Amino acid sequence: MKIAVPKERRPDERRVSATPETVKKYAALGFEVAVERGAGEDAAISDDSYREAGAVLCADAAETLAGSGVVLKVRPPLAACADAPGEIEHIPPGAIIVGALAALRHRDLLPAYARARLTVFSLELLPRITRAQSMDVLSSQSSLAGYKAVLDAAGEFGRALPMMMTAAGTIAPARVLVLGAGVAGLQAIATARRLGAIVSAYDVRPAAREQVESLGARFVEVDPAAVRDAETSGGYAREMSDAYRRKQREILAETLRKHDIAICAASIPDRPAPLLIDEDMVDAMRAGSVIVDLSVEQGGNCALSEIGRVAVRGGVRIVGHANVPGRLAVDASAMYAKNLFNFIAPMAARGDGGLDIDWGDELIEACLVARDGRIVHATLADERPAAEGG
Repeated sequence: MKIAVPKERRPDERRVSATPETVKKYAALGFEVAVERGAGEDAAISDDSYREAGAVLCADAAETLAGSGVVLKVRPPLAACADAPGEIEHIPPGAIIVGALAALRHRDLLPAYARARLTVFSLELLPRITRAQSMDVLSSQSSLAGYKAVLDAAGEFGRALPMMMTAAGTIAPARVLVLGAGVAGLQAIATARRLGAIVSAYDVRPAAREQVESLGARFVEVDPAAVRDAETSGGYAREMSDAYRRKQREILAETLRKHDIAICAASIPDRPAPLLIDEDMVDAMRAGSVIVDLSVEQGGNCALSEIGRVAVRGGVRIVGHANVPGRLAVDASAMYAKNLFNFIAPMAARGDGGLDIDWGDELIEACLVARDGRIVHATLADERPAAEGG
């Protein structure tokens, strides 16, 4: 079976779905690996490195995808449009696509998946269980995003983060507030602490308190009684009541006034990101403060965030970089490629270059979006008629 590794074509995407290390591992399992020329260039991986690892180099996407049984992707494949050819049209019918395909957001691609009779695995849908940890693309990429967010904030901040005592005087440490203590938020806390900042953090989930405090940060509490059911069975935050949100706003507004940097990392699966910082709260912050919004692509935790821009309001800099993990393409690619290999390897245990998929496995069921011309994921049930009728 041929595994295809095409170059990513979405704007600002520098990552690649396989590395020379994982190419060697696929080859050891009996697969042929085809890599498009230049696929790893932005992640500091040369074509020669892939060739030496055993990959076949291809001139373009069409050649790379031709005859493939498995296609590895970082972002969702492009469908054809009026002014550009797509990737889906070059993928053989019945092939498997594996990647962080954001199926719940990119529902426009579902009819194309169904028409092409592709088997589609969207790995961000994997459950948060022990067996899935090594395949967890959200955690691997979010961890890097949380780290990079603090570096981005430090780059925009006009002061130092740690306390410094010098002959010219003492510099007070910066105060950092992290909103959302998931994987990205916890890494942001750890990074800010390593850089010497005083860190506080807020999360609606009560279980996050212990994690926040274990990293040496202060936990900002809103309403302990109201958050008992704030966490889903999958470990994510639920939407809260209007009464809770009013109290949340009061406490966060007061807290923000005392901080220099806010790292926004709060999200809800398949929903717009919760709005935690409104315009009035930004106006109340000190000039020179910085907000980094990691949730800007889901609508943003800050009302003034703009995708791909650093906005300025009253001297407060609001950073809205898109695809933050992709800005650390070398490490992000290495971790992501291992996630994909760890997902595929159990299906290829025979080592003969084929796949033996257990369709009843809970991991397979959780992230399987399309199969045999049908949209099969339960959450996407409303999309089935359009997809199957197309």
